[in-house]
Amino acid sequence: MVKKLFMVQVLLLSCVISMAQKSTDTIRIADDLQLVKVMDNVYVHVSTFNIPEFGGLIPANGVVYVNGNEALLFDTPWTQPQTVMLVEYLQKVMHLKLVGFVPNHWHEDCLAGLSYLKSIKVPSYANQMTIELAKKHQKPFPVHGFKDSLQLQLGNKRVMCYYLGAAHSTDNIVIWMPSERVLFAGCMVKGVGSSNLGNTADGDLKAYPKTIQKVMAKFPSAKLVISGHGSWGGMEQLEHTLKLAKKQQQ
Repeated sequence: MVKKLFMVQVLLLSCVISMAQKSTDTIRIADDLQLVKVMDNVYVHVSTFNIPEFGGLIPANGVVYVNGNEALLFDTPWTQPQTVMLVEYLQKVMHLKLVGFVPNHWHEDCLAGLSYLKSIKVPSYANQMTIELAKKHQKPFPVHGFKDSLQLQLGNKRVMCYYLGAAHSTDNIVIWMPSERVLFAGCMVKGVGSSNLGNTADGDLKAYPKTIQKVMAKFPSAKLVISGHGSWGGMEQLEHTLKLAKKQQQ
């Protein structure tokens, strides 16, 4: 039953994301990889990967934040080959230098391409919990860890990374781009078309509502909220996720 619900959720989210992309600039890098311009300095990379137990092709979102000729990458695509294609497009077509990488948490849809990023000397940062979990599960792990928060500079722009509590996973963080008022909340936040919280096997259902409330309280001025899968939108995404998290506890 849970799998069927998840399949319906993915189909709904795929429809929503397709509708959203019609009104934005979408670059098709490959059949399973797109780059969507959502603001002047903000792009969402959307990759798909086949997971039969969850109904087939699953889209996943990450963010490329640009300032001048430099960029930061938040989450890699699902696979290392997709990551290579994305980075080569950023470098060769957009003429960007990738100066840092931060994953939202330790799952494959955030970290799969890290080995490649390390091979080309891209600095990597993560919640220390993410580093420890990646090591535990024998995955590539970022180099630089932080406990509660991290500030990165991209030219004259600040980027803030915060750990506000467990939700989708025990280590998930959120990334705030204050100049654009963009919040990349990752997999803890669900699109308004979602009927459930999706995969919470490595999460904390008890802490989930409290964590979402902390995110809402910290970023009330967010203009754009980007989730880890499916649609992106405004504060309504956080409000909807809070309802789902509270319902899950009943």
